[in-house]
Amino acid sequence: MATTSIEEAITRLAPTFSGEMLRPGQPGYDEARRVHNGLIGKRPRLIARCRNVSDIVDAVGLARTYSLEVAVRGGGHNVAGRGTVEDGLMIDLALMRGVHVDPNARTARAQGGVTWKEFNRETQLHGLATTGGVVGSTGIAGLTLGGGLGWLMPKYGMALDNLLSVQLVLADGRVLQASAHDHPDLFWAVRGGGGNFGVAASLEYRLHPVGPVITGGLVAHPIERAKDVLQFFRDITARLPDETMLVAGLVPAPDGSGAKLAAMVACHCGRPEEGAAALGPVKAFGPPIVDAVGPIPYVALNGLLDGGFPKGALNYWKSHFVPALSDAAMIVAIESFLRCPAPMGQILFEHFHGASTRVGVSETAFALRSSGYNVLILSQWMEPKDTDRSIAWARETYAALQPFFGPMRYLNYLGDDEPGNPSVEAYGVNYERLRQLKRTYDPDNVFHVNQNIRPA
Repeated sequence: MATTSIEEAITRLAPTFSGEMLRPGQPGYDEARRVHNGLIGKRPRLIARCRNVSDIVDAVGLARTYSLEVAVRGGGHNVAGRGTVEDGLMIDLALMRGVHVDPNARTARAQGGVTWKEFNRETQLHGLATTGGVVGSTGIAGLTLGGGLGWLMPKYGMALDNLLSVQLVLADGRVLQASAHDHPDLFWAVRGGGGNFGVAASLEYRLHPVGPVITGGLVAHPIERAKDVLQFFRDITARLPDETMLVAGLVPAPDGSGAKLAAMVACHCGRPEEGAAALGPVKAFGPPIVDAVGPIPYVALNGLLDGGFPKGALNYWKSHFVPALSDAAMIVAIESFLRCPAPMGQILFEHFHGASTRVGVSETAFALRSSGYNVLILSQWMEPKDTDRSIAWARETYAALQPFFGPMRYLNYLGDDEPGNPSVEAYGVNYERLRQLKRTYDPDNVFHVNQNIRPA
């Protein structure tokens, strides 16, 4: 039990705490408390902006001493707002942005506040990359620990499949390095277990020769041809090489005109001549009204979609995995999209194949190892007056698509209003082992502001 006030404790920490301790009303507090999703407006009692591992240890200790709920913010992109907390302690890693690349070993270690834009910029200096997010401002830690789909996943697996080690601050203040050799049970758990087991202070990745120029980009078609586009997408994804990642979407026109489009975004990470051949059919189909597929810097491809996801936009997402993309599912999706009231709303179809599907279901905690399509219903808008109808559209579309769903879900897209316990769907056969490990490493469930795994 604490014998001093939290203010006294903060004062005592001040001489050694390298970062900032922000409280409501102080300069910088309102900016620091904001996450990417403008729909989330929580006000932490305290924000600990950490600069190093010792700061994280101090912040976790403070939370334990004063029984404060803990949220951990890396990049702040989690749409459900799990990077912040109401009247608790936000551990903010935004000041921890270091990246060290070893080009000879083809590895990189990055601190927990690094974004994929920053990570890719450093690794591409050496013509190296690992699977990362498709939006550059996404944080590496949250995306990786929950799965990590990205342009390179058919060739090199999910982001977590390229993880070599993680430095974690546990709930009891211990600092552990988890890898295949050190604490392998914990290393198994964090590769898919999200933020349930501690604060990821740094992450070490395996890198691969990629770029600096690859083949990729966007093609777009009139919405009237949406079914033809989705059928083509389904047919071509059945025979893609591992070097190719393809995503289809029912999307608004980027010019703000309100026009609706059917689009595909492609990435081929191999040699340019192989990329041109593999993506030739994508360019030829239609033909498209927009064809921006060709040689492109890998870092540019990873920023291609950033403008469509501005910080502060209001977001509500629903998502599920479908093993097959039937004509009936396409029709439901298209009809729903045509009714979408959210000016920036989308329905995306993210194809899973290749290396990410050849990992055993229980080799890591991440259990979504099937070929198929992750369907993301992405409602996004700017004006608060549009909130109720934009959320309603996403929920109604999700319900309409439910007959086509498979048994699994992608953890990083789960909302905060899911009925029941969606963790069971996300972790599948790995859930009970994760509960046992949660009891070992966080028995009091200190880290529960996440897609929570309850201790056994």
